Amino acid sequence: MTVQPADGLSLAAGFPDPAHEQWQSLVEGVLRKSGKDVSGPAAEKALSTTVEDGLITRPLYTSRDDAPDAGLPGFAPFTRGSKPEGSTTGGWGVRQRHAYTDPVRLNEAVLTDLENGVTSLWLAVGGPDGVPVSGLARALDGVLLDLAPVILDAGDELDAAATELLRLHTEREVPAQQVRGSLGADPLGRAARTGTGPELGRAVHWARRCAQEYPGLRAIVVDAMPYHEAGGSAAQELGTSLATGVAYLRALTDAGLGLEEACGQLEFRYAATADQFLTIAKLRAARRLWARVAEACGAPGAGAQRQHAVTSPVMMTRRDPWVNMLRTTLAGLGAGVGGADSVTVLPFDHALGRPDAFARRIARNTSTILLEESHLARVIDPAGGSWYVERLTDELAGAAWTFFQEIERAGGQAAALGSGLVAERIAATWEARGKDLARRKEPITGVSEFPSLNERPVEREPLPPAPVGGGLPVVRRDEAFEALRARSDAHLAATGSRPRVFIAALGPAAAHTARASFAANLFQAGGIEPVHEPVRVDASSVAEAFAASGTDVACLCSTDALYAEQADEVVRALVAAGARRVYLAGRPGEYPGVDAYVFAGCDAVAVLSSLLDRMGVA
Repeated sequence: MTVQPADGLSLAAGFPDPAHEQWQSLVEGVLRKSGKDVSGPAAEKALSTTVEDGLITRPLYTSRDDAPDAGLPGFAPFTRGSKPEGSTTGGWGVRQRHAYTDPVRLNEAVLTDLENGVTSLWLAVGGPDGVPVSGLARALDGVLLDLAPVILDAGDELDAAATELLRLHTEREVPAQQVRGSLGADPLGRAARTGTGPELGRAVHWARRCAQEYPGLRAIVVDAMPYHEAGGSAAQELGTSLATGVAYLRALTDAGLGLEEACGQLEFRYAATADQFLTIAKLRAARRLWARVAEACGAPGAGAQRQHAVTSPVMMTRRDPWVNMLRTTLAGLGAGVGGADSVTVLPFDHALGRPDAFARRIARNTSTILLEESHLARVIDPAGGSWYVERLTDELAGAAWTFFQEIERAGGQAAALGSGLVAERIAATWEARGKDLARRKEPITGVSEFPSLNERPVEREPLPPAPVGGGLPVVRRDEAFEALRARSDAHLAATGSRPRVFIAALGPAAAHTARASFAANLFQAGGIEPVHEPVRVDASSVAEAFAASGTDVACLCSTDALYAEQADEVVRALVAAGARRVYLAGRPGEYPGVDAYVFAGCDAVAVLSSLLDRMGVA
């Protein structure tokens, strides 16, 4: 008999609690149907996925997957947030980045953004893509500096830019106690980007001045973006940020600042990716790790890390850039749920050049929708208590701490950058990830999966070329496929048509559709146009159809059973009709005349690059 609870909602009342072993048994049955005869823990392992840093995500998490006590929001170890109220009072800060050399254009952009939801400004100052220091006053004309904090990215012009920004605050009668934002000094991050030796003296000078005169203004940013943009993993991003933060603490305390004052001068910047759970775990782990550093230094109360999350430039694509809106939405969600204090959503056309007004509008409205319509900030630490998130946070923190210790053993962040240790570790990570990208184990929608050769290119005003230095490289997920597509574009411009491949589909649609679709998708990822006309062929019709296709390359698509019956005869007919290269969609087998095979997990970049070479596509 089912016993009704007092509230009348029986739900699962009367049903026995399922055991973990029962679930495993059901999984075993499903796997056997797919041809995998495994049992017990091996069944669960078969459904697990290995992600970066050697972390493994399992298909099911339960209360047995314990993690250290995350504490309460606003209290050490700050895993659940740096503030007791989280973002419930006003949401996270919406921070837009602006890189304009013309002060007038910059002023128009920042005023538009501030009038439409942006709460702080991140300005490039000096350099090839930043506003001149002399133009900063004009760029900030009409900006209420006591309401809109300014974050500088001034590089070598830190002194001049910081001096001018503070002069503007004084001129506009903003009390020193009300000055907010960051001067953006990050000598170690700049060394990582440029390969130059870090000089911490100026950063220390401005930190001392801020601590003495502008208690709400931070002088230093611990920017982990250079390591993320070089291809680093989440743990490497966290480990390098810890080592950088510790290096700054040493320099600041050596200069006379107290430990709590030194911690108060730092803001941490991390990348947010479309893997929303990894982003959530990364930001939570970052706070926990920095709290551990502060505790080890003797100031546990100073370990509340201030975080700025930026949607990942590495994940942005140049082809089908509209999909970037979806990527940045997921990244923004992860950043907000993960507890970032400020979030920068990069415009969807970020990889193409200077973003236009529409792209900036979509970027700022992404945060607005997440805050005002999705209500993500109404709950403090909404991911807290999730067995999956808590376990992932713990495992990621452990991997990051291991890398941090390796850097410290090497002499600290500056020494690890100078010796090449950081570059070597990140390069190895990116090389492994590059193999997954090439094999499409990590798909890129619109690029390596479901590309459209007929899409109209999105044109943007080009940005000035980045200075060439000896620092860490800047990578993108789409770079290998983008190079292939660029070759196809050049061929189209020179000849009026793209390179083509004939899809020789054998048997009825039910037999060939899956592999024909797979092959067409793969070839288009390299800018090669599939010709699938007629829909099906056989040995008697394939020669005529191939001759009409306008190519000398063919790919057979069908089932293994039909390959066994027809492949030999069809291949001979193709070769007799002039086919210089014949592919077969399926696992490698013994089919005379077939030159290469395309299948799930093959190195698509190598296959496509080789084919373009053979087609004479420069």
